[in-house]
Amino acid sequence: MPRKPPEASEPVPPSPRRPRGPRKIVLDDVAPAATTAALPLFIDGFFDHVRHERALSANTLQAYRRDLADFTRWLDGRDCTKLKPRDLGDYLGWLHQRGLSRTSVNRHAASLRTFYRYLQLEGWLTESPADLVGGGRPDFRVPGSLSVAQVDRLLDAPDPSVAIGLRDRALLEVLYATGCRASEVSGIKLADTHLAEGFCTCLGKGSKERMVPLGRRATEAIDAWCRSARPAFAARAGGVVGWLLLSSRGNQLSRFRIWEIVRAAAAAAGLPDDIHPHVLRHSFATHLVSGGTDLRHVQEMLGHASIATTQRYTHVDADRLRSIHARFHPRR
Repeated sequence: MPRKPPEASEPVPPSPRRPRGPRKIVLDDVAPAATTAALPLFIDGFFDHVRHERALSANTLQAYRRDLADFTRWLDGRDCTKLKPRDLGDYLGWLHQRGLSRTSVNRHAASLRTFYRYLQLEGWLTESPADLVGGGRPDFRVPGSLSVAQVDRLLDAPDPSVAIGLRDRALLEVLYATGCRASEVSGIKLADTHLAEGFCTCLGKGSKERMVPLGRRATEAIDAWCRSARPAFAARAGGVVGWLLLSSRGNQLSRFRIWEIVRAAAAAAGLPDDIHPHVLRHSFATHLVSGGTDLRHVQEMLGHASIATTQRYTHVDADRLRSIHARFHPRR
């Protein structure tokens, strides 16, 4: 029998509000006057949102956590839902005064935009003040890189007569041969390396997989490591370990340990003490571009989403083009 519609005087119960994600902040949970004290609740809900609904990488989540920690310190008890675009601009200026680079300030601005869009999605804000705030013009300064001779000295620093030296030599060769980030090299598995074909696959930002060439020297270093030293390292962790590069205990080689190995090799090679894995990545790109490699190919190997990011390496052609112009132009 059909249900009788309610009389005009009978109140109709409101439809229940459907949650959007795995964890939702309900407006009744926190009184409007207490939004200042609710900031930790906002942040917890935000991380539930980006972790489960956007499936961001662990490194991206760590960056968001650091950025929001800085924002919380700057707020110093103020209500984040009452801020205006000018206030957020003052915050970015505060970051700049602390010595952060333009690139880091831009990343903080992007984190704020994501956080405030979440607050808007959850109904705490009707408009996001962060959408009107930018971190400033992108920083296209050319990153530091090594010369080919310096790279040779760095890669020759580990002692191949000992097991740990074979591991470190393989690591350095892979960093320079592929241009991969430290986190990407850390995540390469033995099954991802195809020595006969001369390439490996790595998982980059946004969980995007890409194929990168290894080259003869990197292939030889990996082969020596896998044949002579890796089995003993893997045995310390039970024998069945999927990662290509292992720690002394047979576990996955962390990106922090990779930084330490690169620093130690730089010191042994007599290079400056500010050498880190990203310098090898920049050197990889710089040397390819200076050798005439098509910029689109370099973009693909580096895993850049935009060609504009790769274009900063075109500076290396300036000196070469000037020398060609001075040598061959009739009115040089």
